Amino acid sequence: MGTLGELERSAMDVLWSAESGLSATELRDALADRDLALTTVHTVLSRLEAKNFVVRERSVRPHRYQAASSREEHVAELMHEVLGQAPDREAVLARFIGSASNDETDLLRRLLTHLDPRSRRTDRPAS
Repeated sequence: MGTLGELERSAMDVLWSAESGLSATELRDALADRDLALTTVHTVLSRLEAKNFVVRERSVRPHRYQAASSREEHVAELMHEVLGQAPDREAVLARFIGSASNDETDLLRRLLTHLDPRSRRTDRPAS
């Protein structure tokens, strides 16, 4: 998965929050505090499209852009990517869970209890 630069993250935050696709001008306006040129916004959107973070609707003018996946899907993929780099997944998960708040561990317990075993990904190596 590609990484996001600071401006790309800001653009994605806006796109993830949008209820529908945005034009480059609408995105620029949403990032008005940054005083960006429209050409800069187009460049950022092109990079995000190349990294498969956004999809562009070409059937309308101006083109509209929307996030290719949800923020939650993106963060989950980042978590899997980082976990996949660990030589000892069990130790990493234990450290993560050990640093979680009581509310977070309760949430994890509830989620694991209700997880359908058929929905678990099987392409991840077991620890």
